[in-house]
Amino acid sequence: MNLKVVLEPSEEGGCTVYVPALPGCISEGKTKAQALKNIKEAIALYLEQVDDDMIANPKAIIEKVAV
Repeated sequence: MNLKVVLEPSEEGGCTVYVPALPGCISEGKTKAQALKNIKEAIALYLEQVDDDMIANPKAIIEKVAV
């Protein structure tokens, strides 16, 4: 999966990086390389399924899809 990220210089130095397609998925780093490494980890955590998230209508059908 490829996602576009936006890197912006921080006032304190370094970079802030976020993923427009994943609201709230944001990270930062002292360098561009560190910011990109950190956002990859943030994306993985953002997309990680948590069993508590699976609250659904009892009649709902749950399917898995590959992206």
